[in-house]
Amino acid sequence: MRFLNPKTDYAFKKIFGSDHSHEILVSFLNAILGLSSPYCIAEVEILDPYQAPRIQGMKESFVDVRARDENGKNYIIEMQVLNMQGFEQRVLYNACKAYANQLGSSEAYHLLTEVIALTITDFVMFKDDVGIINTFKMRSSKGAVYHDDLELVFVELPKFTKKEQQLSTDQDRWLYFLKKARDLKMIPPVLQENPSIVRAFEIADYSNMTREEEDAMQQRVFFTESWNNVRQKALSDGWEQGMERGMKRGMKRGMERGMERGMERGMERGMERGMERGMERGRDLGRVEILERQLAKRFGLLPAWALQRLQSASPDELIAWSEAIFEVTCLEDLLN
Repeated sequence: MRFLNPKTDYAFKKIFGSDHSHEILVSFLNAILGLSSPYCIAEVEILDPYQAPRIQGMKESFVDVRARDENGKNYIIEMQVLNMQGFEQRVLYNACKAYANQLGSSEAYHLLTEVIALTITDFVMFKDDVGIINTFKMRSSKGAVYHDDLELVFVELPKFTKKEQQLSTDQDRWLYFLKKARDLKMIPPVLQENPSIVRAFEIADYSNMTREEEDAMQQRVFFTESWNNVRQKALSDGWEQGMERGMKRGMKRGMERGMERGMERGMERGMERGMERGMERGRDLGRVEILERQLAKRFGLLPAWALQRLQSASPDELIAWSEAIFEVTCLEDLLN
C-alpha cells in the first residue's frame, strides 16, 4: 500500500475537506483540540467542499468548517497547513474575518459564536515552547482572558517525536498519521483502534484514486514541492545578499556621521533597505527557477533562447506564463 502525504494541500483537503469526511473531521477535531464531553464536537459542515484542483497557480490550503458541540453551541473552525508569505498575519486576519462575517448588517452582536483557527505547521513556530500544541487567546497584560470567542491553535508537527509503540491517545494517533502516513506501507495496528483514522488511510490510499485525480495530484505536488524548495533557497540567497549590502551601507553611513545616533539610524535604514531588496530578489529568483522546472517538465529541455527570455522577463510576465503554461501547446506560443 502507498499513501498520500496528508501535509500537502491536495491530500489534506481530500482527506478532511470532502463531503465524505465528516466522521473523520469530527474525530480529528475532538482529538487535536482536546475536547471531552459535554463539549465534544458532534457534527460538522464543510463550508469549502473539496474539489479536484486545476493547476492554475499556488493556492492556500484551508478547510473552513462550521461545527456544533453536544450542547448545541456553534463554532467556526478554519484549518491551514502550508506556510505562505505573511503566514502569521494571515492566520489572524482569517480568524477575525470569520468572526466578523457571521453577522449581517442588522443582526445583534450576541449572536456571534466562537471562532477557532487551527493551524498545522510542518515547521517550528515557537522555539522556546516545547509544547506540540499551543493555544492563544486575547489576554490582558496581567494574564486575564478578555474573551473566549477568538482562539488560535497551532500544531507544530516537527515537535511530535513519539514512536509507534508510544502512541496512547487519539491525539497521538492523529499526529502520527499526519506526520508518518506517506512513509507507511500498511496501517499500523495501534492506528486501527480508531475507525476514523482507518477511513482516513483508505481515502489517502493511492489505489483508490482515479487516473484524473492522480494526474492532478502529481502536478500539484510537483508544483508545491518545487515552490517550497526554490522559495526557501531563493529567499535565503536574496536575504543574505540584501542583508550584507544593507549592513555595509548602514555601517558606512553611521561611521561617517561619527555619532552613536547616526550609527543607529544608518544601521536601521540599511537593514530595512537590504531586507526589502533581498526579499524582492528572492521572489524573482524563485519565480524564474520554478517556471524553468515547469517548462522543462512540460516541453522537455529548454533551448538557450527560452532560458534567456526567462532571465530577462518581468515579474508580471513570469506570473502570466505560470498561469498559462497548461493552456498552450508549444513553448513558442507561451513565451512569445
